[in-house]
Amino acid sequence: MAHRNPDLAVQPSAGDVLAAHLRGRATDFLRSLRLHREAGAGAGGTTAPARAAAVHLRRSARRIGGTLHTFRPLLDHDWSDELRTELAWLSGTLAREHAHGDRLERLLGALARLSGEAAAPAAAPGAVAGRTVAGARRATRTAGATAPPPASAADPAKGLALGSARAAALLERQLTLARTRAHSAGLDAFGSARFHALADNVAVLASDVPLAPAARVPVDLLHPLAAEAEARLLDAVRALPLLTAGHPYNAQGLAAAPSPRAQDDPWHRVRQLLRLHRYAREVLARQDGAGHPAEDTRLLHAGEALDRHRDASEAAEAAATAAGTPRIAPTTAYVLGVLHADQRHEVEAARYAFQRAWTREVTGG
Repeated sequence: MAHRNPDLAVQPSAGDVLAAHLRGRATDFLRSLRLHREAGAGAGGTTAPARAAAVHLRRSARRIGGTLHTFRPLLDHDWSDELRTELAWLSGTLAREHAHGDRLERLLGALARLSGEAAAPAAAPGAVAGRTVAGARRATRTAGATAPPPASAADPAKGLALGSARAAALLERQLTLARTRAHSAGLDAFGSARFHALADNVAVLASDVPLAPAARVPVDLLHPLAAEAEARLLDAVRALPLLTAGHPYNAQGLAAAPSPRAQDDPWHRVRQLLRLHRYAREVLARQDGAGHPAEDTRLLHAGEALDRHRDASEAAEAAATAAGTPRIAPTTAYVLGVLHADQRHEVEAARYAFQRAWTREVTGG
C-alpha cells in the first residue's frame, strides 16, 4: 500500500504563510486600537498611555501596509491597494503630532546647548521650552537689551544670548500650533467614517485575507518577492554618496545647491526601503517558524542613523521656516540661522553613521 509523504501533506503554501502573518498584524492593530480607546482617546488622547497606544497603532498600520506592498502579487490587487492607501493615511495622520512634539523638543534642546544652558534629560517639551526661554531671557538681560545686532559677527556669543529668548519663543509658538492642529486632525480622523471603515476592514483581515490565485504556490516563492524589496534597497543605497559620507566632516550636509530637501530625499527613500526590507524579513521568519527575524545589527544601526537623519533634516527645515518669519529681529534670525546650521551638521553626522553601519559587514568590522 502506498504511503503519503507527511511533509507534502502539511506543507503550507506561500498564501498560507502570508495570510497568517497578516492576520497576526491585524490582531496587533486591533489590540492597539482598543488600548488607545481605553487610555482616554475620546477625552483628548493626551495621556501618556494614549500616546503610547497611538505609536503602537501607527507601527501596526505601517507593518500591514509594508507587507501588502511587498507581497502584492499574492493578494487581491484592488483590495490590497485600497487598504494600503487607507493605512498610509492613518499612519501619516498619527505621525504628525508626534513629529511636531519631538521636533520642538529637539530644537529647544539644541538651542539650550548652543546658548550654554544644560537642559535636564528626558524632560517634557514644555519643560524644556520653559527653561530655555527663561534662561535665554536671563542671558539677554545680562548681555544688555541695547547691544548691537550680531550682523557684524563681532561677538557671536553675544548674538546667541540676545536672540535665543525670542527664537525659542517663536519656535515654541509655531511648532505648538502645528502640533495642536495635528492633534485636532487626529481626533477628527478617529471620529470619521473613513477611519471606522478602515477599522472594519482590518477586523475582517484578522480572520480572512483575500488572496490571489497566484498565492497557491510553494512557500519558497515568498523569497523572490522579498529579494525584490532588498534589491530596491541596495539600488537606492548605491545611489547615495557613501564615499563622501564616509568622511566625518565633508560639509555636504550644508550644501545649498540645489536645496537641502533635494539632497535629503534620496536618504529618506533609503529609510523607507530599509523599513520594507525589514518587514519582508518578518514574513520570511514566520515561514521558517522563527516568529521574528534574527536581529541584524547592521540593519538596526543603519535604521537608527536614518531616523536621526530624518529628524535633523526636518528640524533644520523648521528652523529655516522660523527664520523666514516676517519682521523678526536680526538677532532672532541670526540665532535661527545658527540653529539651522547646527541641525544640518547633525544631518551630516547621521549620514556618516549610516555609512559606517552599512559598510561594516563588507569591511569585516
